[in-house]
Amino acid sequence: MLRALLTLWLLLACAAVARAETVVFTDVNVVPMDRERVIARTTVIVDDGVIASIGRMAKLPAGTRVIDGKGAWLVPGLADMHNHVTTRDDLALLLANGVTTMLNMGEATSAFAGRTRIAVNRGEVPGPQIFTAFVVDGDPQYGHFVVRTAAEARAIVGLAKTNGYSFIKVYTNLSAEAFAAVAEEAKAQGVGVVGHNVAAVGLAGQLAAGQAMVAHVEEFFTGFFPAPPADDQQAPPDDARIGEAIALVKAHGAFVVSDLFTYKTIAAQFGKPEAVKAYLAAPEARYVSPADRIDWARSGYQRKAVDLSRRVAFEARFVKAMADADVPLIAGGDAPTIPGLVPGFALHDEIDAMLAAGLTPWQALSAATRTPGAFIARTVPGSAKFGVVAPGYRADLLLVADNPLEKPATLRAPLGVMANGRWSDRAALEAMLAEVEATRRAR
Repeated sequence: MLRALLTLWLLLACAAVARAETVVFTDVNVVPMDRERVIARTTVIVDDGVIASIGRMAKLPAGTRVIDGKGAWLVPGLADMHNHVTTRDDLALLLANGVTTMLNMGEATSAFAGRTRIAVNRGEVPGPQIFTAFVVDGDPQYGHFVVRTAAEARAIVGLAKTNGYSFIKVYTNLSAEAFAAVAEEAKAQGVGVVGHNVAAVGLAGQLAAGQAMVAHVEEFFTGFFPAPPADDQQAPPDDARIGEAIALVKAHGAFVVSDLFTYKTIAAQFGKPEAVKAYLAAPEARYVSPADRIDWARSGYQRKAVDLSRRVAFEARFVKAMADADVPLIAGGDAPTIPGLVPGFALHDEIDAMLAAGLTPWQALSAATRTPGAFIARTVPGSAKFGVVAPGYRADLLLVADNPLEKPATLRAPLGVMANGRWSDRAALEAMLAEVEATRRAR
């Protein structure tokens, strides 16, 4: 059975990798995501991995591949802008869930950051377009690459760029001197700066120095909002301060990763081993690698009882306020390093969490499509445009049964996915999932 599934997967993968020169989608309702609208019952032509036209049916060469949408809905492929995916199996999970762009936010293996990233981005291996961030910290306690001086910080920016990293991710214990050098050198070399609150600097200083993205909403707890009272360390900030945080982000044009589901999932397992057991028994857990399952079971969250419920509720209000103020939010799944977060599925969970917080479907879908495209366009010079269905944009497309602006749940069941011009229909997506599940069982 495993051999048969593997053979089927290889055949489908090879078909997916072979990019057709021209692919035509007919009878599709397009949700372009350039603004809140629908282009009804139209035609989209893809040529050599790029959207060539919408609405014009030119005379096409014999043998041109035509995909009859039958009135389905065509939207931009989804973007997971904060994950820790490092394997081809997890890339398959992302693709099968409609994710066509990803940002690995740290600790990618050298093989993934180099060989796998290059192969996927060239179209030699199926998967979403990959961007990577190199993590630097000032202390080894979290296991990250350590830089302590300005000279070391400048050097690592150049090395990261040489090795294909698009971003430097700054971490908590970086010194003020090292952060300043990272920010200055990154600006000079065209490398984006993203990451956590650096305790020695604070988010106001980091954004002023050019940091383009805050990697977690909860970084504002330690990096901007006043410290909680000594007798109530998990007290949430005062809602009256939300406007100040929004003003700071907007003043610098920074992006913020919405990770509501991540934070809620972490909060739910503090001091609760039974929660981790439930995550391991969930249906999506059959796609989790044996190594990650072991790490989940050993997670330190379950060893310490902390009540974060008020902060979880505050984050929901904060994200809703940011969305309503047009702060550029980008969605991230943060899988698979945190128990309960499965690649691909976690991004849909985040979209659902944004909806539960009161965001409209347009706001939530924007955070997973057009806004990530705007983020990459601003921070990665020369990158292909994506995140909108429009001529000249990378052909990253998701075909779904219903209008996601009315029924966002339709995104969880794609009829097909096109990643950089390579089409995988529902049968191919299901085969990807089946092959990952079979591989996990075999190990």
